[in-house]
Amino acid sequence: MRFSIASTALALAGAAHATYWTFSDASVSVGSKTSDKTVETFSDADRVRRTVSFGHQDTLKVALTTKEGSKAKRPHQAFLVLREASGLEAPFALTVKESGKGVVQISHKDLPAQLLTAAAPLEASLVLGSTGSTKGSVTPVFDIAVKLDPGHPTPSPDAPLRYGKLAEIHHIFRADPKNPPRIVSLVFSLAVLATVPALFIGWIGLGGNFGHASEAIGNAPLSHALFFGSIIAMEGVFFLYYSAWNLFQTLPVMGVVAVVAFLSGTKALGEVQARRLAGER
Repeated sequence: MRFSIASTALALAGAAHATYWTFSDASVSVGSKTSDKTVETFSDADRVRRTVSFGHQDTLKVALTTKEGSKAKRPHQAFLVLREASGLEAPFALTVKESGKGVVQISHKDLPAQLLTAAAPLEASLVLGSTGSTKGSVTPVFDIAVKLDPGHPTPSPDAPLRYGKLAEIHHIFRADPKNPPRIVSLVFSLAVLATVPALFIGWIGLGGNFGHASEAIGNAPLSHALFFGSIIAMEGVFFLYYSAWNLFQTLPVMGVVAVVAFLSGTKALGEVQARRLAGER
């Protein structure tokens, strides 16, 4: 029995020292630019007695000071929650300063269609809470009767999203790309071939010496043959890619030709450099 009495005393002492989030200096005002505002005051212990009328042109404003126990302070969460009779709720966050001064403004466009068309008044509650040992609070403060504009149709909520079988989708793929007309290809081919004489003329003008061809082939016959052949082969790969092959056929062959060109070109050009260093031009 003594243990039970002591436990009860400790529980009562803890409850006496527990702090809650509350508010003070609270008021709700409803009005528009063309009409006078109606102001009602309330507290955490005394709610607004009469139902607040909320017209289609009105703005509803709630102002208050939040407190942690008896000290004005900003909570981590502060919401004005409007609740319909069926249980549907819409929260509206208050803008609260460090001093605890908080405010929220609501107009008809902020309300969901389900709340706008509610038959019964909406219940407004203040929800305050934060981290730490201070307990949060949910306080009903007033009721709202939403008055719609008789000159406008009643808003209706969007149909809920339903998941189910959809109609079959038929894909229409784009036709394969076609080669340009032969005459266009022929014109560009001739334009490329016309540059070959200019290439040889420029080669001779820059000091190309065809007399060293036999010596170069004699010093490194395989390297020069493979290097020159790989260049011709690469041009052939490009032609086949243009005329018949796709990318997956072209890339492996291009890789093989590139490796041959690199290995043979290293030795072939090394042989050319050796003759240049020896003064043979």
